[in-house]
Order: sequence, then C-alpha cells, then structure tokens
Amino acid sequence: MTLAPVGRRTAAAVLTAALLVPLAACGSDDTKKDTGGSPASGSASGAPAANLTVLAAASLTDVFKEAGAAYEKSHPGTKLTFSFAGSQELVAQVSQGSPADVLVTADTKSMDKVRADTGTPAIIAKNRLVIATGEGNPHKVDDLKDLADTKLKVVLAAPEVPAGKYSKQILDKQKIAVKPVSQEPSVRAVLSKVELGEADAGLVYRTDAESAKDKVDAVEIPDDQNAVAQYPAATLKESKNAEAATAFVAWLSSPEGQKILQDAGFQKP
Repeated sequence: MTLAPVGRRTAAAVLTAALLVPLAACGSDDTKKDTGGSPASGSASGAPAANLTVLAAASLTDVFKEAGAAYEKSHPGTKLTFSFAGSQELVAQVSQGSPADVLVTADTKSMDKVRADTGTPAIIAKNRLVIATGEGNPHKVDDLKDLADTKLKVVLAAPEVPAGKYSKQILDKQKIAVKPVSQEPSVRAVLSKVELGEADAGLVYRTDAESAKDKVDAVEIPDDQNAVAQYPAATLKESKNAEAATAFVAWLSSPEGQKILQDAGFQKP
C-alpha cells in the first residue's frame, strides 16, 4: 500500500525527463542557428554581402555584365550595379562626389586624376586597337593609311577619351592625318556608328569589335604600330562598403575573373 505513491512520483519524474529531452535538443539547434551565420550576412567566399556600384569604362560593358553575374553567383547576397561611360565621364562623376564603390578606367592617366579619391589601383587587363569596318569590309580598308582617304567616313573617339588618346597616338606615330566626321564620347559610340552604317570605319578596341563581330569586321593593326590600353581598377575611399568593394577588385585579378576577361579577348595584365 505504501509503494503506490512512490511509483506515481517515479512515473512523473520519468515523464518530465522525457519531455525535457526534445526541448534541450531544440535549444541546441537554435544555438547552432545563431552562431552558424545567415547567407545574408556574407558570401560563401567570406566576403561581406553588399550592394556595390561599379563605375566602369564603356569598353567593359559586355564582359562586366558576364563577370557581374558570375560574381553574384559565387557571392550570395552581393548585388552589383554597373554604370558604363567614357573614362573621362567616370572621373568627372567621382570628382563631383557621385556615390559609388569601385572605379575601373581604360587608362592609367584617367585613374591618376582621382588618385586622392581611390585606393591603390591594380591593372586587371590590357587591350589593343583595331580598325572597325562594316560587315564584309566594303571599302577595302587594309591598314591605318587607308583612314586618310577623304572619301572614307571615319569616326574616332574624342581626344579626352582613352580610346581617342590611343588613336591619336598611333596615327601621329605613323604621320597619318585623319579628318573624322565625328568624335564620339566613348569607344562604344564609335562602334555604334560603324554598326549602323553611319561611318565607314573607326578605331575601337579589339574586344569591342569582337562583341559585334556579326555586324562589323576588324582589321588588325600590327603591334609595332599599335598602342596598349591598360585597365586599372580601384576602390573608392568614399565607399560605404569598403570591404566588399576590395573583395570585388581582388576577384577581378583572380583566376576566375581573369578567365572571363581573357575569354572576351582582353589580354593579361
């Protein structure tokens, strides 16, 4: 008769212990969730997630769209927004305090103009000029000398644009006088004129001609008559996402970033 109460207490204790086991397990899982880190707090690579604005030279338009997609895929939570224009326009934006995180220009001189506003630049790629003509090269342009033909409608990038500076450099070196029908604010504007048939020929980067190979032909310029364009990339000191911006600039020089650039026709830095 005295054993019954003890039995009830024992049964109650066993039941209580049984109920506490799953509760303890839930507490353990919550702890893991708290310390494990959410995908929104960073990427698989360890770089912090952020919304980055990248100011990039117009000649990088196609390749950076591809690179951006690859970067976002391998860095969950990071969003890249690109603003493409002539390097001189990008430099003006930086000087005027336009909010951005990364700057990539098509020449070192443009980057030098905003040295006080950037981190240390890294050359991520090189490029060379070609003569872009209409598909099938209907005017039979063979070399730089042909651009001096006054019957030919030639377009060049404006002198303040890196592609315009390189164009002037190689034409002056060969003592070739060209009278362009227009001088454009970016190398992509030059390419567009040729694509649309508004110009017979123009000097653009090799990668630009490659991006429109179904609409234009590219006439190669010998290396000893050509110029080498260098593309420096740097973080902007006013960036509110300094760590994430630094990670993106570093990625551009990584094997993955370099493969994308070189597959698009850019040369190794």
